[in-house]
Amino acid sequence: MLREGAIEYKEKRRSPRYSFIASAELIEERADVRIASRVSELSRFGCYLDMMNPFPTGTMVLVKISAGDAFFEAKAKIVYSHPNMGAGVGFLEVAPPSQQALDRWLDGAEKEQLRQSE
Repeated sequence: MLREGAIEYKEKRRSPRYSFIASAELIEERADVRIASRVSELSRFGCYLDMMNPFPTGTMVLVKISAGDAFFEAKAKIVYSHPNMGAGVGFLEVAPPSQQALDRWLDGAEKEQLRQSE
């Protein structure tokens, strides 16, 4: 049986989140602060980034993700921040080329998840 809090949290998601490993960089443009990071989960509307010192919740950032020969870039917002762990990032503005890369990654991650559950 799921705890009530777990159900409420799950209902906030607009799309499935998949395990996905890639290199990432967060840039807080006003102060020109850059943080190298690693993507651990990816969805259509955001991702989770592993990092020791994440930006505070509400910080507006530019997120850059690269995996293989594909590249993704979006204006984004730190939705939640866990010191010494990482941050949840919500995508705000995604250009068409980046959306195509994201769609390819999500399609591959979904197929991998289905393959592993068989």
